[in-house]
Amino acid sequence: MTIRILLVDDQSLFREGLQTLLSVHDDLQVVGEASNGQEAIEAVENLMPDVVLMDLRMPVLNGVAATRQITESTPNSRVIVLTTFDDDDYIFDGLRAGAVGYLLKDVPSAKLVEAIRAAARGESFLQPSIAAKVVAEFSRMSGPKTAVPQQELVEPLSDRELEILGVLATGASNREIANQLYITEGTVKNHVTNILGKLGVRDRTQAALKAKEMGLI
Repeated sequence: MTIRILLVDDQSLFREGLQTLLSVHDDLQVVGEASNGQEAIEAVENLMPDVVLMDLRMPVLNGVAATRQITESTPNSRVIVLTTFDDDDYIFDGLRAGAVGYLLKDVPSAKLVEAIRAAARGESFLQPSIAAKVVAEFSRMSGPKTAVPQQELVEPLSDRELEILGVLATGASNREIANQLYITEGTVKNHVTNILGKLGVRDRTQAALKAKEMGLI
């Protein structure tokens, strides 16, 4: 399957470099470019890409606002933030807007390609330094685990689903979760699908954020 990609960045030279880098992979195809958030929204509507690589600070409309609109209107187009900014505010604004990944522009090319493929599969991908910040924020947020928040769910999470959710919140992939919990990758995938449905969210990052807000992890 060819993964269709939209590049969104206000620096044309950076977009050209990305296109060159991605063009060497047979399963990746850059189908369009945009220089600001408004152009990105229009391009997504016209091109329906599988993955959008989104910068945050751009003219006309910033990447957070564009990500929020794209994930609401075109949920099948997965957004990965690709930026130079690793401030906590940028990270959490981007993730809350619906991005399934957050990478810095100095990320190794192999990790960028891995993130694109993960996003196309419906998985999230956080650069290790970003994942560490997310985990630290989860630890800082108030509210101990209790069984009460489960009552807010139409169907409570099982003990195994809660266990998987806790590992998922660290940014682990399905394979890493499977290895840690000694179960098959297919079993993890099934549980993750159930978790997303029960929490009423569209991706793993949103699941982790909502679970923390509810006191489940």
